Amino acid sequence: MEILTIIIAAVVGLALGFAIAKMLEKKQASNTIASAKKEANSIIKEAKAEGESIKKDKILQAKEKFIELKSEHEKVILSRDKKINDAEKRIKDKESHVSNELGKNKKLNKDLEEKVADYNHRLDFLDKKQEEIDKLHNSKVQQLEVISGLSAEDAKAQLIESLKDTAKADAMSIIQDTVEEAKLTAQQEARKIIINTIQRIGTEEAIENCVSVFNLESDDVKGRIIGREGRNIRALEAATGVEIIVDDTPEAIILSCFDSVRREVARLSLHKLVTDGRIHPARIEEVVKKTRKQIEEEIIDIGKRTVIDLGIHGLQPELIKMVGRMKYRSSYGQNLLQHSREVAKLCGVMAAELGLNPKLAKRAGLLHDIGKVPETETEVPHAILGMQWAEKHGEKPEVCNAIGAHHDEIEMNSLLSPIVQVCDAISGARPGARRQVLDSYIQRLKDLEDIAFGFGGVKKAYAIQAGRELRVIVESEKVSDEKAANLSFEISQKIQTDMTYPGQVKITVIRETRAVNVAK
Repeated sequence: MEILTIIIAAVVGLALGFAIAKMLEKKQASNTIASAKKEANSIIKEAKAEGESIKKDKILQAKEKFIELKSEHEKVILSRDKKINDAEKRIKDKESHVSNELGKNKKLNKDLEEKVADYNHRLDFLDKKQEEIDKLHNSKVQQLEVISGLSAEDAKAQLIESLKDTAKADAMSIIQDTVEEAKLTAQQEARKIIINTIQRIGTEEAIENCVSVFNLESDDVKGRIIGREGRNIRALEAATGVEIIVDDTPEAIILSCFDSVRREVARLSLHKLVTDGRIHPARIEEVVKKTRKQIEEEIIDIGKRTVIDLGIHGLQPELIKMVGRMKYRSSYGQNLLQHSREVAKLCGVMAAELGLNPKLAKRAGLLHDIGKVPETETEVPHAILGMQWAEKHGEKPEVCNAIGAHHDEIEMNSLLSPIVQVCDAISGARPGARRQVLDSYIQRLKDLEDIAFGFGGVKKAYAIQAGRELRVIVESEKVSDEKAANLSFEISQKIQTDMTYPGQVKITVIRETRAVNVAK
């Protein structure tokens, strides 16, 4: 019974607890709902307030935007109205001007019609007068024919004969006086033009040397340039054809050669070798080969710069290359490119003074000595050779004739030819411009090399030591050691027979055998 009582009490307690819990839960839920409603009302109020604020801001912004757009629209309308008013004003002005012009034209037309009518009236009057004069003239001629016993044609013929003799005598006298006056005037004008031309061209002396000085940072480099037992310097001389003089001159090496191209190749090659630091025969040959190619490119650049400086256009690339080669040629000691530039400027000034085409004259002056820069020796005079090259590359006949005739090899047939001839003489006749001795010396060295090339198996030939030594490099496949000795003797006999020279000439024949293979 106690247990049952306890169970019943527990069940009743549980039921009461459950009922109390339900009541508490219901109360809490009602409190929560009330709080939520209160919070929702608060949020709604805040949202409504914020919405009203945003609405007011947007309305204000829209009003400002509307005012701004309205202002811009009014400005556009005002600008358009101003343009329309200006256009209307211009149109009215033009209409007024056109109406004035029409009035003037009407008045002019009326005056012109009156003048035409008066002119026609006068023409009719003159025609009538002419008829009367013709009739009167014919009657007078008939009366004169009856009186003189000659017809009008016979009388006219006699009069013409008498007048012809008188006119011939007068004309001969006038012509003689005119010719004498023209000679005096022409000489004076020619002197004036030449003097003005010379005065307007300022030039420097252009004497070419046959040696170049290569400066060194220290004398220690000399030993590396010479190499073991002199192999480096021999390889450099054989590759360039330039005599390299290493003496006691501090921090300097002398490069001696009559050919300025060879000398420049040797100078640039030495500069590259010394800068790089690797100096041996194989490297020397590689550098010399690259330097020769660099010099060829530099020649083209020099030619292009020259024609641009002188304002010459449309020159063929081959002629530009020849112009660049002039830098490394000399004429009687005068640098050929500087001489040609000077002649071109003189020709341009003189042609302008004479009323001719200065650009064409400059062209002829620049190209007049291109025959002096052939890659191979030829017996054709340089003026004729230059003319042939100019014709080959499409130059105008006046330019070609000026080139070919500047030494009187051909007849002059244009006014440019005497101008080029005179300007060439002016440039060469300047004090200090040329030295005859240097040119004959260079020619003697070239003749020495040409004699060596006249024998079979000769690969290279270099005249060095001012012509006191001729160094000949032969092809080992074609010339044996015994033939090399005979070749040296034959060349010496040929030089003795064909040339006149001071002192002695040493002939050195070099034969070198190489075996080259490539490992891959």
